[in-house]
Amino acid sequence: MNKYLGLLAVGAMLSVSSAAFAVDSTGGCGLGSMAWRGQSGIIPQSLAMTTNGMFGSNTFGVTFGTSGCDPNGRITGGTGRMMLAFLEDNMEQFAMDAAAGKGETIETIAGILDVDSETLGKQIQQKFAYIFPDENVEVADVTLRVMEVAKA
Repeated sequence: MNKYLGLLAVGAMLSVSSAAFAVDSTGGCGLGSMAWRGQSGIIPQSLAMTTNGMFGSNTFGVTFGTSGCDPNGRITGGTGRMMLAFLEDNMEQFAMDAAAGKGETIETIAGILDVDSETLGKQIQQKFAYIFPDENVEVADVTLRVMEVAKA
């Protein structure tokens, strides 16, 4: 009987720790927050937290900086922050895809921005010199310029 109570206590602690990651309406960072992004209300938030808890994606995400999490403790759930985090790790590949006007990085950014990837790819290719004015451009500047191009 004590074993069951111990397991129940551990389960309760894990539930509370998952709730601690709920910094926004989609359960914080992790797979759950990505799967339920854009949804609001208690049901999507609960599903996001449950998904994160079942797969341990909050802990993994924070540790390794994946799934919208940042190992330095910054919240990266906003669109601009998600793009910045993505481009920090994929800048070189994005530059090649931007020159071509297509590729996985453009598709990912289109998903983050919730826009058509073909249209975005063409816009980015046309504005390549604006987005990448020189080889030492900062990732934050690229992020802002891509967001400007996508809004236009």
